[in-house]
Amino acid sequence: MELLKTGNSRHIGKWFMVVSAFLTATGQLFWKWGHSDILYMAIGFVCYGLGAIFMIKSLALVKLSVAYPLMCISYIVALIYGDMFLGEPITLKKMAAVVLLGIGVTLTSYEK
Repeated sequence: MELLKTGNSRHIGKWFMVVSAFLTATGQLFWKWGHSDILYMAIGFVCYGLGAIFMIKSLALVKLSVAYPLMCISYIVALIYGDMFLGEPITLKKMAAVVLLGIGVTLTSYEK
């Protein structure tokens, strides 16, 4: 709650969406692993569910046009997870896509 008392309280909704993006991508990673393991599937559902809760809270605090583009962070996290845990190499083409996503998120979520 200390964060809400500081000058950063106007950004808390954005941070909730970032957490949601990480939890969503993590849930999907566990689903990928869990296609034959019910425990991994369950962990994936818990992560995804927590991500949904953080998303709902974020949308209650921040404009949709600001918060939702931050969900594309989940694509970046999934790309990194794919490389680290699934042996899916990060290519130049994928890196260019991540840079373009980052630019788009920055431009879309920036408010004066």
